[in-house]
Formats: sequence, structure tokens, C-alpha cells
Amino acid sequence: MSRIEVEQHWSRPNGMLPNSRFPLLVHRNGIPGGGADAVQARFRGNGWLNNWRYPGVYTYPHFHSTTHECLGVAAGWMEVELFGKGGLRMRVNAGDVIVMPAGVSHSMVGQSDDVLMVGGYPDGRDWDNMQEEHLTEELRRAAAKRIMMLPIPPRDPVTGEAMIEWIEAPSTVEADLNDFRDGLDAL
Repeated sequence: MSRIEVEQHWSRPNGMLPNSRFPLLVHRNGIPGGGADAVQARFRGNGWLNNWRYPGVYTYPHFHSTTHECLGVAAGWMEVELFGKGGLRMRVNAGDVIVMPAGVSHSMVGQSDDVLMVGGYPDGRDWDNMQEEHLTEELRRAAAKRIMMLPIPPRDPVTGEAMIEWIEAPSTVEADLNDFRDGLDAL
């Protein structure tokens, strides 16, 4: 499959939410037409397992500290709020796929009556359900350590290629992206 352009959305820590140094990726119509079987087959073929099917995602902000996640729209549409309450709102439609780095807060804030999502995790990792309102400083620090220890998945769930956008990401969410890119140009 040839390299396709993907949307990249960057985040920073937000209150108790870690978010991520990796960009959230969106493959618009990455799996043309969607369809639960087609989405799940693509994810599985690229090593994103432990799949589920559900009419959307949770309607409260949450993140995962034990794994990255991909969300494919099999049918209908969904609007998600990303990076915490008051964060970026985005609509995804059948065939679209979100590749969510561990630590990125997400919740469903709108959907069509027929929405069906398929999820997956690199190498079939198990997921946890972290919610900002239930975090203490100790729990936040433990979650951040788990997130930092996660490997970059070997393959993108849509393209099957190396996840260049994450491989080339700055080493910290606090990095100034312009300084980072200037440093690369100097090499």
C-alpha cells in the first residue's frame, strides 16, 4: 500500500491528563466505505488485535495508560472530544480511523443512530480505563510511567507501514516543535 497522508493533531498535558508526545492520527476514509468486517480485518492484518465492536465509545472523558488504541468507524458517524473537556471536537465518518496514543483523553459527544465502531490495540494489549476525575497525583504519575514505557507499535493499523509520525515525534510533550524541526534540519 502506498504511503497516504494522515491528519496529525498534537496535544500537551492538560490538568491531570497526560495526553501524548505522539500526534493523534486520523486516516480519512482509510478503509473506504467502512464495514465492521473490513475494519476488523484490516486492524487484525496489521497486528492491532483484542478487537471489539460497539455503538460508539464511552460518553465520558477517559484515556488508556496500558496501550495505544485505534478506533475505526464501521458505520454512521461519531463526534469525539479529544485532549480533555473543552478540547478539540472532531467528526469521523464511516471508513475513517483514529489512531489514539496512550494517554490521550477521548469521549463521544455526538453520533448517528447507526454508529458502529471497531477498536483494536497493538499486539492485542489489554486496556485500562483512566478518568481524570478519579486520578490522584500518585495515580497520574503511575499512569505516566506506564505510558512512557509503551513501545511504538510496529505497524500502522490502516497502512501496515511503520508509524513514521510517531517515530519522528519529539521526545517530550513539552518540546517546542519548531525547535525540534530546526534541530533535525541542522543534522
